[in-house]
Amino acid sequence: MKILFVSVLLAGLLHKAAVAQSANPLYNAKLADSLGADDYGMRSYVMAILKTGPNQSATPAQTDSLFKGHMANMTVLEKAGKLIVAGPFGKNNEGYRGIFILKAATVEEARKMVDTDPAIKAGLLKADLIPWYGSAALPLYIPQHKLVEKKSVM
Repeated sequence: MKILFVSVLLAGLLHKAAVAQSANPLYNAKLADSLGADDYGMRSYVMAILKTGPNQSATPAQTDSLFKGHMANMTVLEKAGKLIVAGPFGKNNEGYRGIFILKAATVEEARKMVDTDPAIKAGLLKADLIPWYGSAALPLYIPQHKLVEKKSVM
């Protein structure tokens, strides 16, 4: 009886594992390969958490100029296929300003990207970089976003 119970339990677990790992009938190998997707449709990125930087003495004119450069730099990174997601946070007490999700193989590669940002160079912003594992399909959102934005900031 004990052997039968273990056999039934093992068969159930194996079935459950097989179901959890079943093939996706919608899978598009060409698209997955073009996006660098792994078997789960995921890939590695680096997330940049933008925070208020140490330089809080810039004049309003300097700040405006640096943030125009910040937006222009985001456009350069996006056109190069490196900036996948970007956006500001709402007001908060933590000094968090926004995020970037960067198509970068390493934190060091991502650091080189964010160090091109004038607002980061000037210390108005600081970027904490963290490896992140997410959907390989994220880059597809940018072309779709361009179809729904009435006004562009980049």
